[in-house]
Amino acid sequence: MAVSEKIALVTGAGSGIGRGCATALLGAGWRVVFAGRRLERLQAAVHASGVSERQAVAISCDVTREESVAALFADIRERFGRLDLLFNNAGTSSQSALPDELSTAAWRQTVDTNLNGAFYCLAAAFRLMREQAPCGGRIINNGSISAHVPRPKSIGYAATKHAITGLTRAAALDGRAFDIAVGQIDIGNVVSEMTAAMTGGVPQADGSSKPEARMDLSAVTETFMAMANLPLSANVLFMTVMATQMPYVGRG
Repeated sequence: MAVSEKIALVTGAGSGIGRGCATALLGAGWRVVFAGRRLERLQAAVHASGVSERQAVAISCDVTREESVAALFADIRERFGRLDLLFNNAGTSSQSALPDELSTAAWRQTVDTNLNGAFYCLAAAFRLMREQAPCGGRIINNGSISAHVPRPKSIGYAATKHAITGLTRAAALDGRAFDIAVGQIDIGNVVSEMTAAMTGGVPQADGSSKPEARMDLSAVTETFMAMANLPLSANVLFMTVMATQMPYVGRG
């Protein structure tokens, strides 16, 4: 199948890493579904890419709602008849709090987005990839450095990102029989408005606050595309990409 005929879905595609990776897929000739909660942001991202309406489409979806995810995948099945790649990227940061200070509502919001939402999308993609002809496809889950080591006061985020690793391993095993390759990209500090404060100082495990290095978004999109472009006979199960000077090795 030619690259131009391949269909990709990127969740959380209205900004940041999701938008960058969706745009990189377009540049490589993929047809891409930009999905996220805010339709206007998705449409702006599609418009900024400069591609035709045939190559990119924006669809509103709230991954925390199972029925919204079901509607998204029904739309993809009707429009394209198949899905070759899911970038399971939508996520949220959690409230900074000690375990006994984190509210139940904040815990549930983080779990609903980062874990339940990721599962709903993965399960729906798995079903479509298993049933389509020829069967198969690739799913890339967005983990985090926090899938390995947490930051202080981040129990909600760290727990859900560790759970993504289990989701990846289990789905990769189950996908073998159907030519579904499942992997995970764990991403460190990326230059963006959200991480601008990191240059001034970030809380460390010893109680201090220190500046942390960041990397350009292009480092992430290039790594992502290396995973996305592999033949289904090969899979990167886990990939970590981070700023060289970021305190990950030895963190804590």
